Amino acid sequence: MDKLKEFKRILEGQTEIALATSVDEVPNVRIVNYYFNPDNNILYFATFKGNDKTKEIKANQNVAFTTIPHKENEHVKAKGIASKSKQTIFDLAACFVKKIPGYQDTIDYAGKSLIVYEIAFDTAIVTLDLSTIKTIKL
Repeated sequence: MDKLKEFKRILEGQTEIALATSVDEVPNVRIVNYYFNPDNNILYFATFKGNDKTKEIKANQNVAFTTIPHKENEHVKAKGIASKSKQTIFDLAACFVKKIPGYQDTIDYAGKSLIVYEIAFDTAIVTLDLSTIKTIKL
């Protein structure tokens, strides 16, 4: 198994992650759309300004995520640091729309109300099936 190739394939092919935050030892998880840039190994997601997610990340930038399996048990999971991005949803629009064509409607409707976050991480676990689970270092 080419771990890096499989990592990129899964992140490119899937459109959603379950994003976990934790504040005061109380966890929270939600599903968000994302775009992963393989050139800088940054995962980007957008959310509405001022919602619980933004407050939780402000209180604790440590997050975890897993892609949502669409083919058997294939998924990628990692832990990282989430921070507000210098990129806007308009800067990344072409990337999000290429990955999720219907996302243009979200950008048109709510783009000015969205803030982009990025997750920096250097290690991930790639699972292809129950017997093929590998950790990669980016």
